[in-house]
Amino acid sequence: MTKEEIQAEINQVKNDYIRIQGDLDKLEANGGNIAKLEEQLNQMEDQLAELRKRKAEAEE
Repeated sequence: MTKEEIQAEINQVKNDYIRIQGDLDKLEANGGNIAKLEEQLNQMEDQLAELRKRKAEAEE
């Protein structure tokens, strides 16, 4: 995977993260169960960390 492909994937995950975070905020404001969305956000954070690591390695 090239740097550009990795960056595109990072951007996609960031966009998804922002969307899910907005959904979580709405659900929380209405008293809904946010556990699944929080878990999803945690997984996305881990995915972003891995992608950033791969991008750094690709730049070397």
